[in-house]
Amino acid sequence: MLLAIETSCDETSAAVISNGVVLSNIVSSQTRLHSEYGGVVPELATREHLRNLPPVIKAAFDAARTTPHALKAVAATQGPGLPNALMAGLKTAQCLAFALNVPFVGVHHHEAHLYSPWISGSPPRVDFESFQPNVSLIVSGGHTILAHVRGELDHVIMGATLDDAAGECFDKTAKLIGLPYPGGPEMDRLAAEGNPKAYDFPRPLLREPGHDFSFAGLKTSVRYFLERNPGILKNEQSLRDLCASVQAAIVDVLVAKTLKAARELPVRCVTASGGVTANRRLRQELQAACDRNGLKLRLAQPAHCTDNAAMIGTLAERKLQLGGANSVEPSLTDLDADALPNWQLAATAA
Repeated sequence: MLLAIETSCDETSAAVISNGVVLSNIVSSQTRLHSEYGGVVPELATREHLRNLPPVIKAAFDAARTTPHALKAVAATQGPGLPNALMAGLKTAQCLAFALNVPFVGVHHHEAHLYSPWISGSPPRVDFESFQPNVSLIVSGGHTILAHVRGELDHVIMGATLDDAAGECFDKTAKLIGLPYPGGPEMDRLAAEGNPKAYDFPRPLLREPGHDFSFAGLKTSVRYFLERNPGILKNEQSLRDLCASVQAAIVDVLVAKTLKAARELPVRCVTASGGVTANRRLRQELQAACDRNGLKLRLAQPAHCTDNAAMIGTLAERKLQLGGANSVEPSLTDLDADALPNWQLAATAA
């Protein structure tokens, strides 16, 4: 049995995992706190993590009907993320591991996203038995990454964002439009009743070679569009059409780039994870594109799209199962190891 802790940004989460089964996954969101400021305030996020960690961890044990003394290991997100927010969860996990005399495992947040689509069912369990090589899209407010996952714990980075991440583009354009924080879900809600072809926005790098993304230009295009059409926000249907058109531009790029990568590789499976994967149009368009191309699609369940400890714990447990604590990189099991805020998701050894 393993306890996992996630505090990379503004969600405090703890989960208990046993043999691939998610016995509990408690998430305390700070969205309401940060909405007043239009975005995450790092100092406030850290303070809330320190306040929330004890009750969240207790709730995870209570929901799993177990106690700390049943643990065989403790894991936490080591990076990337907000430095002090990461430190709050990491040091809590290391202290617990030390006190209980059990192994500690630091986990890369993005690597955990690679495997979150394989968590499903009730109770949720990670389905590594049906794992197959795939092209994986990780898309959220802080990152947009395409990876070729060749096998368990074996991946190659194919492309990433050159500037703004897709989720960042959603949130920043929503702010330009005047929508409340977090803007991405609000745009998704309004876009459901809008016309995605009403306004033509650029699809950055859509037809360029390579697998990188760029969304800063799209955000700038929306700003200029609003300057030229100041009255558009006063009409409710025009606002819905604008949200739908911007959303379509982002989704078209994400889907096209992902399918292009899948067609270039000998894979028959596509996965998608990260907060933006909760977007309804992205889920629909990915499914339609995979159906047209004869590809299997695995999407992270909504509960595992945003930051959560379940994905951290299932990956940590799998690493321990495949080789034991001694097989994990020493810097990730060190009880004195620090947080790695800028930790890049590197390719595994060939």
